[in-house]
Amino acid sequence: MSAVSRTRLSRDAQRLIALTEAFALSGCRVEDAYWENLLGELLGKLLSGKKGQAIEHALDHLLNRNQNAYELLVEQAETCSESLAIRHKDQDYDAVLFTAPIIAWTRYQLPDGTLTPAQSKSLRTELERHVFSDGVALAVMKQLVNFDQMPQSFHDTRVWTQRLANQALGVSNEACPLEDESELEGLLADARFVVGVAVAPKGHAIFRWQDPAGEGFASREQCREAWAQSCAPIVGGLFTGCQTHYLTPDAYYTNNREADRHIRPLSLKAAVTWLQTAANLPAANLRATIVGCGEAALEEYRIGFTTRRSNDVIYGCVWPILSKEEATADQDSSEGMDSVEEIAALLKELGIPEVRRLPGLYPIEFCDDCGAPHFPNALGELQHPELPEETDLEPVQFH
Repeated sequence: MSAVSRTRLSRDAQRLIALTEAFALSGCRVEDAYWENLLGELLGKLLSGKKGQAIEHALDHLLNRNQNAYELLVEQAETCSESLAIRHKDQDYDAVLFTAPIIAWTRYQLPDGTLTPAQSKSLRTELERHVFSDGVALAVMKQLVNFDQMPQSFHDTRVWTQRLANQALGVSNEACPLEDESELEGLLADARFVVGVAVAPKGHAIFRWQDPAGEGFASREQCREAWAQSCAPIVGGLFTGCQTHYLTPDAYYTNNREADRHIRPLSLKAAVTWLQTAANLPAANLRATIVGCGEAALEEYRIGFTTRRSNDVIYGCVWPILSKEEATADQDSSEGMDSVEEIAALLKELGIPEVRRLPGLYPIEFCDDCGAPHFPNALGELQHPELPEETDLEPVQFH
């Protein structure tokens, strides 16, 4: 999307841009706090009302004009949508939207997010025991959710935070709206999320690792290990035939990126494994091509798989770029191994003998009919992946 002219932006969007650009020029922590406070107040007002689009328009305007300000506004919008201050019965509270990702890969079929009431209750109990400080009130969604069901805007994220916080405080039981679930049957590696809100009296530690004076003090890694050991028996039956990894429960946006980071190599591993079993194509008979894709800057890599005797793409994987720093490192080979080298090394490790890396920035193309991403062949042509006719298209349902 092209950046919107500032003269066409709403007053709220113009105010956001002005505050963020001033914040980006701040020279000391005291001035930082001043701009951050004003920016937080305006973002809170916009997120609580019906004007969330002003944030998106301001970000669109800053994207190609002021990268530092863009990054600052993203950070502040994430913070204001996944956390909020609440006053309830003359008490001030802090609320944080969190997730506990379960990363899974399989050559079969990944499970949906259905939980029994007993499973949901047990997950909340284990979160209270191993992750959150004593005195923290929790509300946990009654099902595991996937990326496609999660909020697609800062405003929608704020709705989840507000509604779950109200549940935790006993104010209301209004459910969180879920996005329409896309077709997930072809996914071999993905995340399922336990989602909830933790509410604590203002100034009180939320996570156990924040409270070294408390009896329940533990390091972040100890909390993750305890959570994983207690969570696996509760939901492990849903993931039969899958290899799983349980990440540390943490703030919403932080864990979205962390889940993506863990999924990237697993998607490649699952793809090569599945092509060998479902399509009866040994890794030695495959060829992989890697290209960088984006509109104006690098946003993701796409890996297309073909046989060594054909230029027809049969399968593909997307490797998203998760930060500005990562994209910058990929453009500067002096920074050490970049993402392309990491992808190529992993593919070689998986047994694919021929890996091609094509230069340049390719467009982000999707199929107009089904929405599937297009992937490169060895000639640099972006194609809709088409599996051989004899391939069993349905991953085995193991659950």
